[in-house]
Amino acid sequence: PPHPFPQELEEARRWEGARDVRPLDGNVRRWGGLLLPNNPPYNTGAFRFELTFSPNHPLEPPRATLRTPIYHPSVDPEGRVCQPLTTHAHWEPTTRAIQVLQDLLLQLDSPDPRRVLRPDVARELQERPEEFRRRAEEHTRLYAEPRPDP
Repeated sequence: PPHPFPQELEEARRWEGARDVRPLDGNVRRWGGLLLPNNPPYNTGAFRFELTFSPNHPLEPPRATLRTPIYHPSVDPEGRVCQPLTTHAHWEPTTRAIQVLQDLLLQLDSPDPRRVLRPDVARELQERPEEFRRRAEEHTRLYAEPRPDP
């Protein structure tokens, strides 16, 4: 079957915030790739993501999941992300896939204690920021993928 949104994939592939963006297992509704955070404590590694599109795309929001473990208040241990942009309440059919990925990267770069899937990590970020940073750096060192060359 023809790709339902080829220009969206092209756009995401040209974006410098990610690498290696492509359909997984030939499924045009499941994309994978590597996100490259800009800010510490995550900018020493790369984080594998999946973006899954509903058969009703773009009327329904896609869902982003992180496949690389990350120590972050908005990402749970299963890799689910608290991303208001892709909730039914906020989703606009005109929102493009690249905007979902940009929003996700922004969220990794600036953890928001109000977008919480891990209350313990959010509390640590607010009350003991140095400790949060140290743990997140260590976690990134242990689990994140190496950064690809620019």
